[in-house]
Amino acid sequence: MNRAVHSAPATRPRRAPRRRALSLLLGGVLNAVAVGGAICILLVILAVAMHISLILFRTGSMDPTIPQGSLAVVKEIPASEVSVGDIVTVDREGRLPVTHRVIGLEDTDGGATRLTLQGDANPVPDPAPYDVTTVRTVLFAVPGLAAPVAALGSPYVLGSVTLAVSALVVWALWPRRRDDGGAGAGVEAGTGTGTKPDAREAEVPAPRSEAT
Repeated sequence: MNRAVHSAPATRPRRAPRRRALSLLLGGVLNAVAVGGAICILLVILAVAMHISLILFRTGSMDPTIPQGSLAVVKEIPASEVSVGDIVTVDREGRLPVTHRVIGLEDTDGGATRLTLQGDANPVPDPAPYDVTTVRTVLFAVPGLAAPVAALGSPYVLGSVTLAVSALVVWALWPRRRDDGGAGAGVEAGTGTGTKPDAREAEVPAPRSEAT
């Protein structure tokens, strides 16, 4: 009788857990970057089409309505549409904008609106009224987001994020030598590649004649 030759199936090497973890990390980082880019594009569209922008509250003059460290979404509107009680942002020449509540308003001869503002946490109104034609009214505010958003604008943070993402992308695309079990394939195909099969395993004995 002939002995059947059974060759062990070639097993493909398992992927290292560390490489799998780095791949998952790369995917997460790239997804986060994509989401961040989409948010930036959306903010640009809103700023151009709807005159919507962001304001960071670095002081507590509007506590407790808008705490210090809040991020506010504001929209530019004509000053003539403002009412007493609204919270508006007014640009000041040579100084940072101010965001306070309107406690008084009146029209001027030049077509501008004269606003008297006061912070909710301030005991007195602002030193002088503001003659403006446009203001930015606060749509809503989110406490605690001013610091993270300000940090994202830092050149050190942007540089670090850029380098980290670049390194992950280079690591993911760097060519590697793939070990697909060439030795096992050589045994199965009977070619000269890989390790030669054991002669005792591959030998097929000649059939024997039995006496009748």
